[in-house]
Amino acid sequence: MPDKTAGKTALLSVTHGSSYPLGPSKVAENCWNFAVFAPDASALTLCLYQPDTEEELAELPFIARTGNIWHVQISDVSDGSLYALKADGPANSSAGLRFDNNRVLIDPYARKLNRAQVWQSEQYQQKSHLALAKGVLDPAAFNWPGAAFDWQKSIKPRIAREKTVIYEAHVKGLTMLHPDVPAALRGTYLGLCHASIINHLKQLGITTVQLLPVAAFMAEPRLTALGLTNYWGYNPVNFFAPDPRYQLEDAVSEFKQMVRTLHQHGIEVILDVVFNHSAEAGDDGPVLSFRGLADRHYYLFHSHADMIDYQNYCNFTGCGNTLNIANPATQQLVMDALRYWVTEMQVDGFRFDLAVTLGREHKRFNPYASFFQIIAQDPVLSQAKLIAEPWDVGPFGYHLGQFPANWSELNDKCRDTFRAFWRGDKGVLADFATRLLGSRDIFQKHHKPASCSVNFLTYHDGFTLEDVVSYNDKHNWQNGEQNRDGHSHNLSTNHGVEGPADDPHIIASRYLHKRNLAATLLLSQGMIHWLGGDELSHTQAGNNNAYCQDNPISWLNWQLDGQQQKFLQFVRQLLTLRKKFSCLQQISLQDDQYQLHGDKHKVCWFLADGTEKQQHDWHDPERAICIFRITNRQTGKALLFVFNGAMQPVALNLPDQSEGAGWQLVFDTAVNDGLLNNDSNIVTDYLQAAHSISVWH
Repeated sequence: MPDKTAGKTALLSVTHGSSYPLGPSKVAENCWNFAVFAPDASALTLCLYQPDTEEELAELPFIARTGNIWHVQISDVSDGSLYALKADGPANSSAGLRFDNNRVLIDPYARKLNRAQVWQSEQYQQKSHLALAKGVLDPAAFNWPGAAFDWQKSIKPRIAREKTVIYEAHVKGLTMLHPDVPAALRGTYLGLCHASIINHLKQLGITTVQLLPVAAFMAEPRLTALGLTNYWGYNPVNFFAPDPRYQLEDAVSEFKQMVRTLHQHGIEVILDVVFNHSAEAGDDGPVLSFRGLADRHYYLFHSHADMIDYQNYCNFTGCGNTLNIANPATQQLVMDALRYWVTEMQVDGFRFDLAVTLGREHKRFNPYASFFQIIAQDPVLSQAKLIAEPWDVGPFGYHLGQFPANWSELNDKCRDTFRAFWRGDKGVLADFATRLLGSRDIFQKHHKPASCSVNFLTYHDGFTLEDVVSYNDKHNWQNGEQNRDGHSHNLSTNHGVEGPADDPHIIASRYLHKRNLAATLLLSQGMIHWLGGDELSHTQAGNNNAYCQDNPISWLNWQLDGQQQKFLQFVRQLLTLRKKFSCLQQISLQDDQYQLHGDKHKVCWFLADGTEKQQHDWHDPERAICIFRITNRQTGKALLFVFNGAMQPVALNLPDQSEGAGWQLVFDTAVNDGLLNNDSNIVTDYLQAAHSISVWH
């Protein structure tokens, strides 16, 4: 059979090139170098395609190898050309060798993809190159002189950890229903940085936007067959390329425009990154990239009698496979990707999905793993914001509080305790107070700041804040798993009716509940995480695992009624107060030597009668009121906090602050929809309503 690309191949000039850097790199006009890690391959082929039609242009062998790296340099390649790889070698899955020289592969180091990667079963079975997205040889994606992006002298805001308020958002869901974002920009990187979104974030008091995964991903074949998709994006096919799903025309340049615009308004950008698994799934999953090049190097496998079982992937992620970050090649891939996002794309940090997986060495989590050591000594990455999801689904996978001090960690104990207290659960008062003051039982004083704790009420996985107060149970029927998916331990309450209600009493109870939860979070010590949409009273109709819902279930609704507008105003008010009072951002106690500069504070705990709380008072399971005072030891100024989780009002004798002085109310969640108190009266006693919070100065 004649080679249809032979004539085109002859027009290209091929030389050995260089083994560094990995991936494609432009070395001169119309001249590109390619370097690929594939130590077990017997041969490697570069496939070139037309940019518009994906018509095959040429197949060129990698003619050089240095160690584990295959490399080749090609001249006379037009900018914008598409490329993929083919790897030849043994096809022996029991030995971790899955080579197939008829199957095209995505380069792990591709910086830009020509289209979103969508599972196409028939084309994949036929081994058609059209089954895969292709890398794009775009000089602008490689910062080539003359094509480099203009950052317009924008700089990274570098918000201190203790001042950070994170807004978790999905690029598409944030703007798909926004009436002021032009229709063409909705659901895109450019839509996210539209003036209307910027204004909302700034008015709210957000310092940092955290984006759900934007690195190129593919929905699982099972979801595609059901007519669903992996909306959240936690199924990566590449760690460098921003996903084209969110582009108008060019994902790389438009992502940079988004970052530049947010930075110009003083807002940071951190990415939710998934370095724990890939879209290639388990033993029967597709061969898309990593598996077809270096299966036994990129992935972690079980072993039996000291023999590695290369058909038994470790599944510490629940997604079929686990990346072997302890392997030097995988570790380099991850580090190169992180540096790329921080330097070339100018992001400010990362939230690491299932971060325990990244610290597994010999399959067990090691708080001193080489992954953490490399980041700590890296002059670039060590200065980025680093947030760990401190668990995975593997054995011994929960490690809250065990990451390095320069990392922050998602504190699910805050979520559960705050919800339990305001639901009315008994015996949680002591734990509630501990979470409020920075979870120092987990992040010990002298060794770590309270900002190591990322405090949150809701996350993308789980109920929204509106659903926490509207549903007793999850309602995930639209996910196609008979409501078996998603967590059942939601610590929620519906206030008498499951789902939407028109009873004014139920509606009022729900909004009071939401105000209490929001105030508890935003008055707590630690880094704040706010789920985008909670301020808009967004509901997912009781779906607490909407990962596959790319529709109005997940998209934020910006059309607010009067009650929703008041709640939005309440959240804005809380964030303004948090910024105003430094003791709400970071308490520095006299007996904590972690920080020896700035203000020092004193905390005193009280009973309702104004006397100081004693040790035995903490252990009364019926007690559900938390009162404490934070005093600045330098200025003598103080704030008083009252959290009444009881079912009845409590008469308070406010504790003495100084001779003849009383207290002025800042706000009460049960009065005037929680909005600021305009009354200047000074009081010494007060009737605190049931299920409410008041703050005093």
